[in-house]
Parts: sequence; C-alpha cells; structure tokens
Amino acid sequence: MTKKLNDLLADIEWQMSGVEIENESFSRIEDGLKDFHKKVDPAIYRIGRRLVHTTADFTIVDNLCVYYDPVAAGLNALRDKASIYCDSSMIRSGISLARLKSVNSAYTPEDIHCLVADPQVVKEAGERGQARSLVAVEKAKNIIDGGIVLIGNAPLALAGIIRLLVEENVRPRLIIGMPVGFVHVIESKELVMATEIPQVVIKGRRGGSSLAVATLHAIIESF
Repeated sequence: MTKKLNDLLADIEWQMSGVEIENESFSRIEDGLKDFHKKVDPAIYRIGRRLVHTTADFTIVDNLCVYYDPVAAGLNALRDKASIYCDSSMIRSGISLARLKSVNSAYTPEDIHCLVADPQVVKEAGERGQARSLVAVEKAKNIIDGGIVLIGNAPLALAGIIRLLVEENVRPRLIIGMPVGFVHVIESKELVMATEIPQVVIKGRRGGSSLAVATLHAIIESF
C-alpha cells in the first residue's frame, strides 16, 4: 500500500497555482471541443466550454439547445439590470455579483431572487399540497416578467413559468432551463423549447444548479 501511495503522490504536480490549474483545464477542454468549436459561434462555444468545465463531461454539448439568440437577449437584459429569478438558493449563492456588475454596476444581491424558502410560499404550498417551487414562481411572476430565469433544480418551476406565459403572458427575457431529475424534467424542457423565448436548455434528464450558473457566467463572458 505504501509504495502505491507514494507512486500516486509522485504523479501530482504540487507546484501548480490555481490559475495554472484553471488554464490547463481549459486547454484540455478546448482540445476536446475542436469539432464543437467549428460548428457554433464563439458565444455558444463559451457556454459549451463552461458546461464541460463544470461537469468534466464532453458529451454534455451534444444535448445543448440554444434558441432565439439567448446571449444577445441575456446581455441586453443585464445591461437593463433585469431582475434574476432562481429556483434554488444554491443558484442565488453561486451567481457572481462581480460578473453582474461587469455588465451593469448597479446590480446588488437584492436583484437576485429565490422564493422557495419564503414563509408565505412554504405555508401556501403545504395548504395546497403542491411543490414550493411551483408556488414560488406564481408569487414571483412580477419578477419573472421581463427578467432572467435560471432553473437548475425544479422542473415544476420551469413548467409553471410556461403556464404563466400561456395564461397571463408573463414573459422572461431569457430562460436558462436546466432542471435535473426524473419527474417532469423532459416535459418541462420541451415546454420551453415550444416557445419563442430566448433560451438555453440541456435536453433530457441532465442539469443542475451549477450548470445554470455556469451558463449565465458564460453569457457574461461575451460582454
């Protein structure tokens, strides 16, 4: 066991800085994404590259769906300091305020909203026997209308936003739709893709909060 551990330890490049590790990571990612790079414009490539960096999985770009010029739509919304709605506290915490400020210096933490833990939402969801994520988007419709939406956890939140679009013409300026799971996940993404809202979606059951955040950060990189 000791020899094996020593051999493994000898393979580690201990003198690499954090910046050097990141640069080497992106160099390897870019080598693996050469074909993808040839097929898409630079803004979409940045999204794919960030998603691969987040997942360490090159195949994720095969399920990346980008419609109605979401990069331009997202940057325009950010320039206008559009409100940002998230379906999880993890997304809210993960969004870089410094990156938002690079597009519009007036952004504050109060411009990033997540209502799933709101006491009224918790109470009403219990009374109705429905998911908090669904009740939260109903409560947040004035934030969502004209805002940027990041969904990485709750497919019912994503589906609920499209229901608000159909029933009340609540229209986000950008949807990053990446819920993960097994129930209503595929269906919720298909609902988004049936609209003409600028969108970035990962088809299938894959997704997650970190991917939604990475997508927004990649869009900001195009600023």
